[in-house]
Amino acid sequence: MIPRVADINPTQTLYLDFIETLKQQGFAGDLNPDYANRVVLATDNSIYQILPQGVLYPKHTEDLIRIAKLADQPRFHSIVLSARGGGTGTNGQSLTDGLIVDCSKYMNRILEINPDQRWVRVQSGVVKDQLNAALKPYGLFFAPELSTSNRATLGGMINTDASGQGSVLYGKTRDHVLELESVWLGGERWLSQPLSDAALDEICQQEGRVADVHRLLNRIYTDKQALIAEKFPKLNRCLTGYDLAHIRDESGRFNLNSILCGAEGSLAFIAEAKLNVLPIPKHSALVNVKYDSFESSLRDAKALMDWQPTSIETIDSKVLNLAMGDIVWDTVRAYFPQQEGEPTIQGINLIEYTGDDQVELQAQVEKLCQHLDEVSGQPGKSFGYSVVYGATEINKVWAMRKKAVGLLGNAQGAKRPIPFVEDTAVPPENLADFIMDFRRVLDENGLAYGMFGHVDAGVLHVRPAIDMKDPQQEGLIRSITDEVVRLTQHYKGLLWGEHGKGVRSEYAPEFFGELYPELQRIKAAFDPRNQMNPGKIATPITQDGAELLKIDAVPTRGQQDRQIPGALRETYDSAMNCNGNGACYNYDPNDAMCPSWKGTRERIHSPKGRASLIREWLRLMAQRGVDVNAEARAIRQGGFLRSLPKRIQNTWQRKRGDYDFSNEVHEAMMGCLACKSCVGQCPIKVNVPDFRARFLEVYYGRYLRPVKDYLIGSLEFMVPVLSRFPAPYNWAMRNSFVRAFLKSAAGMVDSPVICTHSLKQGLQARGLDWATPETLAQLTPKQREKSVILVQDAFTSYFETPLVLDLIDLLTHLGFNVVVAPYLPNGKPLHVHGFMQAFTQAAEKNLEMLRALQASGVPMIGVDPSMTLTYRSEYKDLSQDLPSVQLIQEWLASVLDQIQLKGEVQAGEYKLLAHCTEKTSAAPSIRQWQAIFTALGQKLDVVATGCCGMAGTFGHEAENYKRSKAIYALSWGAVVNDPAHKGQLLATGYSCRSQVKRLDRQELPHPIQALLAVVQKL
Repeated sequence: MIPRVADINPTQTLYLDFIETLKQQGFAGDLNPDYANRVVLATDNSIYQILPQGVLYPKHTEDLIRIAKLADQPRFHSIVLSARGGGTGTNGQSLTDGLIVDCSKYMNRILEINPDQRWVRVQSGVVKDQLNAALKPYGLFFAPELSTSNRATLGGMINTDASGQGSVLYGKTRDHVLELESVWLGGERWLSQPLSDAALDEICQQEGRVADVHRLLNRIYTDKQALIAEKFPKLNRCLTGYDLAHIRDESGRFNLNSILCGAEGSLAFIAEAKLNVLPIPKHSALVNVKYDSFESSLRDAKALMDWQPTSIETIDSKVLNLAMGDIVWDTVRAYFPQQEGEPTIQGINLIEYTGDDQVELQAQVEKLCQHLDEVSGQPGKSFGYSVVYGATEINKVWAMRKKAVGLLGNAQGAKRPIPFVEDTAVPPENLADFIMDFRRVLDENGLAYGMFGHVDAGVLHVRPAIDMKDPQQEGLIRSITDEVVRLTQHYKGLLWGEHGKGVRSEYAPEFFGELYPELQRIKAAFDPRNQMNPGKIATPITQDGAELLKIDAVPTRGQQDRQIPGALRETYDSAMNCNGNGACYNYDPNDAMCPSWKGTRERIHSPKGRASLIREWLRLMAQRGVDVNAEARAIRQGGFLRSLPKRIQNTWQRKRGDYDFSNEVHEAMMGCLACKSCVGQCPIKVNVPDFRARFLEVYYGRYLRPVKDYLIGSLEFMVPVLSRFPAPYNWAMRNSFVRAFLKSAAGMVDSPVICTHSLKQGLQARGLDWATPETLAQLTPKQREKSVILVQDAFTSYFETPLVLDLIDLLTHLGFNVVVAPYLPNGKPLHVHGFMQAFTQAAEKNLEMLRALQASGVPMIGVDPSMTLTYRSEYKDLSQDLPSVQLIQEWLASVLDQIQLKGEVQAGEYKLLAHCTEKTSAAPSIRQWQAIFTALGQKLDVVATGCCGMAGTFGHEAENYKRSKAIYALSWGAVVNDPAHKGQLLATGYSCRSQVKRLDRQELPHPIQALLAVVQKL
């Protein structure tokens, strides 16, 4: 049975009416009541899952005003609205069963930079790292630091009053807000800034909601000063949201922004902000201190504060070990050496110094290091350290620390470390004792956990490992939280020190005490009907029956996921394990992570979005008694013809407009480039190409496949035949009429042409032939040591034959004997398009050949990174005994000591554009290219780029052509056309070189071609 719209909780009539009215009133942004967008926005980085009624993406402030005005009309008084930024909240702050208002898609412009006065004006959807990238040329930065800085929006930071590393020196977001432009319920637009008493009096004498709010806040400050001083703890991380203690700032000015910052969208929409920015410190140093116990690192941190660092961060052994297993460790391993005879590292303090005077900074570091040397090995002290100078290298360590937040979710097994009591704050002098008691609570419940945080500010992030799919374990959320609340009160701290209140707002009355009714009055003044993110921070005192959310009364992801049978969860484990940390929302166009997200800014086209859709698809299928795994098995066992009538019927019904959620999932999956950047860069290792292929297999067991899929899937099998007489094929691919027909009939825009001189001809001209186990057996031991087997792939062997021959020539020049494996289809295009049975057959045949070749003891290498890495990624599902096929550079770097150049080389400088899969799935191999170039007397710099937008055949497909060009323009276009790079650029990926040739009419050589040109001059 195909799921119908009635089966999947359709959008309520009132909300559809609201959305339609917005459209009629000229709403310029996107209005999304579709189920896919709702499902994707139903989760954030918390344990909760709440399905909204729709998602609104305003294009500008006028759209926010339209929303706020319409919601104030009587017939829409029950409409609920929740602002959302990057969706990185750990407490469900932006989740709602009403409408989500997401400003990140369009309202993400930096409006003004004033470097002289050191301020910026931005829209609320600007990402923090995006702002700092724009400020860097001016030597400025926006100070509050977050582990999610590459996707957290400034509007979200303002709404949670975010802070992180370095907050002791730099404070919180609120400390850097100069002005806020907000939109209030009813549509009023207000610019708030610190006010003199005269300006405040002028506002208070007016009529309307704005004046009411100012009068109320001024009265609270005047009447409740003593109580506020008593209730608000004197912490670096003081209470966020409705911050009564800072209604007036240090200068005595009235400041509404202290109430709006941290309000979590419960009072107004933040449209724009004017922010204070600071000079980037000219010099920095980081001291990485090692301990044999986590408790020692915590207790020592207080003493280390006497050495006046900028910040001290701590990481426990669990988090450190997770980092060691991730690609991020490759960038920092030198800074955490483990000397022989040293204890195992159980804790680390990262102590940072910054300043403008290098001599003074070095003197501070040397004093600290002298102290560390003196106490080294003493009980409770460190046993070793390393020092890193310079922002570039230090940022690598901080990147590791940032990623550690997400890595905690990548534990093995059903139990996963989750955030629900993770940002407690206590006075720093109480932190060690508090944490010891905290650990006792977790130990008594038999829970594993990871810890990291800001010991200088008394904030530590603790994530206990719980299987939320188990109802019994889910009950621990309540008992542990209640106990942690008791501990924070005992140690004079807060439950919410950094990441906001959200669902945990139920504890607000307990912490605020007699002041809580004042918070309710503030809420009522802004939002009398409880429409703005209700249930968070405070309920309006004017509305009877309004309640704060309860931590165990809000739907959780685990409750949804447990409806999926265990066998399906195991098959689609990559999607199931996504914890919503949002690392895939990385804004940086020069980062490889998820090009389809960057190219569309649509959350359904992100790894997180696709994982959410797959989980919901599995749940809905299970509800209808459909065994997805059984359907996949039937397809593989020859059910293609038997299912044909059903596929024809379903396809006809789809064209007729019948609803099936599978079609929304299919749309999201088809936007994926299968570049596998998610696998390497997601801390949870969400593997979209894997579950995408599994989904497509089942989907096309229910619907007819497009013709293009068969063309692409069969390409590796057809091209050897076509290459025998390439002229007709090449003519057709160059003919505009044939290409127009191909586009309309098969959905393919174009195709590269086949090389007219075959690889076999090239080998024969060099006196070479295909390798066989028999010919390899004839090699002498000496010949075997200097031999390498070249494993072919369809793209380079048939479309870039000269490249393969250049590789053979280079290795021959370097003294190696190259033997070429017979061509066999690799199967990657089959896997990409979900032809799982055909892929298995092709892969097994390939494995048989590769194992036979490997038995010779001669190493094997491949040319194209994407195709070569298939042997260690897609193939691993077929066998644990995989033959080793290395990337060119992996093998060549291992034999550099065997290379003897005859003569002096002419030095040259080159810039490398690496393939996405290579950068993210084989990160060390990029440095290996640099080592090879250095050994041959050349300089090779790696250029930071995102995806080229081609990804195999993705860019050749008609439905993807525009998106492919858009992705290319994000980073590659500027680099390729930069005159400073002329003649220096090299590209490792076949797809990348093909895209550059197609869109910019330039031909980029492969690195081995540049090296061949060097050695040929000897």
